[in-house]
Amino acid sequence: MTETAPGLGEFDFAGDDQVVPFQVEGLDVRGRAVQLGPMLDAILERHSYPLPVARLVAETVVLTVLLGTSLKFEGKLIVQTQGDGPVDLVVADFSTPDRVRAYARYDEDALAAAEKSGRAQPHELLGNGVLAFTIDQGAHTQRYQGVVALDGATLEEIAGAYFRQSEQIPTRVRLAVAELLDKDENGKPRHRWRAGGMVAQFLPDAPDRMRQPDLPGGDGDGDGEDIFDEDDLWAEAKVMVETIDTDELTDPTVGTERLLYRLFHERGVRVYEPQAVYDRCSCSREKIRDVLVGLSDEDIEGSVEDGLIKVTCEFCSTTYRFEASEVRSQ
Repeated sequence: MTETAPGLGEFDFAGDDQVVPFQVEGLDVRGRAVQLGPMLDAILERHSYPLPVARLVAETVVLTVLLGTSLKFEGKLIVQTQGDGPVDLVVADFSTPDRVRAYARYDEDALAAAEKSGRAQPHELLGNGVLAFTIDQGAHTQRYQGVVALDGATLEEIAGAYFRQSEQIPTRVRLAVAELLDKDENGKPRHRWRAGGMVAQFLPDAPDRMRQPDLPGGDGDGDGEDIFDEDDLWAEAKVMVETIDTDELTDPTVGTERLLYRLFHERGVRVYEPQAVYDRCSCSREKIRDVLVGLSDEDIEGSVEDGLIKVTCEFCSTTYRFEASEVRSQ
């Protein structure tokens, strides 16, 4: 990474859809922060999700972007929830170096009931289930998957539990979503989405200082309370991250670098070259055709409507059309 000058005003701010890596040497903390604007808008606009579902997808996209941009190899990070709530599936994936896509599946009646009962916060829509983090490095490598339970906690809390459970790294995640109603350059009403987030991790030179207690439910007392001597520097860093107001994470007038400066300037925060992320689906006509070619002639014939086979990508909503003769086995 290329280091930029640490003083505010001496460099161009990253702006929207740019992940900013940072380091706080005085606290042994490293992390990434981001504000999403047009990229998130494009993902949500094409699906016309109900507002509660859109917020959940936006949180998942922020989390995926923060984690995906940390990959040091060519591959893909897939973040997927599966639960018994009104939104039974949310999938977001990040393909290196910069491609993001996402979609959600939900039950309209169950969602309406949840809204009526006042239980339509993002984490409440998921219900009980699992959140899976999958890293795919390609066809000739084995996938790595970490799974953590959906138990009514927020995505912030669940992501923290994942790092503690699978990587033993003290981690604090912050996520925020904002719905903006304003006017465009012609004075017409406009609806936009913004989101922001930060992941901060305690990475001291001495590994023993990173020690985290076991998750509740092991062979301990079973009271669910973790009692241990937390490193003073990490305790200080957590307090700082927790002071972030959700509006600060999404406000374009604050900006990522200004927020990092406000939090950590007394401890010597450094920011690095930002990494842009884009709304780009990985589907293609060739990939869809390869899938169809693998179907039986019976399945192909059953898929023909009005003389064509039509396949719509769940992520980007692009519809591909094929003649049966194009994909039927010879």
